[in-house]
Amino acid sequence: MPDEAEVQGLVALMEIQASRSRARVDGAGKPVLLLDQDRSRWNHILVRRGLEALARAESLASPLGPYALQAAIAACHARARSADETDWTRMVALYHALAVVSPSPIVELNRAVALSMMYGPAAGLEALASLAEWPAMANYYLLPSVRGNLLFKLGRFAEGRAEFERAAVLTENVPEREMLEQRAVSCDRSLASESP
Repeated sequence: MPDEAEVQGLVALMEIQASRSRARVDGAGKPVLLLDQDRSRWNHILVRRGLEALARAESLASPLGPYALQAAIAACHARARSADETDWTRMVALYHALAVVSPSPIVELNRAVALSMMYGPAAGLEALASLAEWPAMANYYLLPSVRGNLLFKLGRFAEGRAEFERAAVLTENVPEREMLEQRAVSCDRSLASESP
């Protein structure tokens, strides 16, 4: 269906997401967060094909549907040479549009991360505040993981440690649990370095 914008959006999303597969884990099989990935390990042929499919989707529909919007968000990462060069302003706008056409707590969680990158960790925490009320988020490990990261950035290490520990308990993925436990330990080290 070459003339269906959402089909092109889904193709774009799949290509761009698949482009990162080699960079998602390190040599020991440990997860590597998107912002820490070595972008030279991304498959740039898949990125190019994804961006081409996204351009087709954008030429076929306005406003964009949920798949095309998700692809446009992924494209913000794909177009940036480094995490620092990511167009966070555009990403926040895209998450806002996605929340309108496909509202979900996961969209709001990701929007909070983008807001934190644009306006700082306090803005991200503020955006996360209402997510705890969503029943679907009660046992979703990424909510305390994101909270822990933002608290760590704010120097609130004891609170950050508690969030990382909670996230570690909630995940069933062993490598992610180990990474979260290491993040909790890094909070302890930061607390110790602050002590007189």
